Amino acid sequence: MIDYNNKIFIPLSNSENGEVDLSMQFHYKQNGNILTCSYSGGRIRLGQLIALVDENGCLDMRYHQINTFGEIMTGICKSTPEILESGKIRLFEKWKWTAGDFSEGESVLVEQ
Repeated sequence: MIDYNNKIFIPLSNSENGEVDLSMQFHYKQNGNILTCSYSGGRIRLGQLIALVDENGCLDMRYHQINTFGEIMTGICKSTPEILESGKIRLFEKWKWTAGDFSEGESVLVEQ
């Protein structure tokens, strides 16, 4: 299992229908196979995520956030890790809103 504890991830790309700003940082905390994170920035006033980490380091995530329009948005995300030559982690994410328009998207994060 990959240890994500105290790692910081930054977005490299996000689908147009997402709210994550490319200047944001995600500070992951992990205890056993449970991962958590609070985040904000761009169009997100406050967001939180919780995930289960499997034996391959994949994340099964749920998130909720309040955007700058005052809306509560929720979603699910599956993240698949890739270990880079530098030893850093790149995450390929497929996500879906469970609020709003229920659309789907993809994003890529990289460990800073």
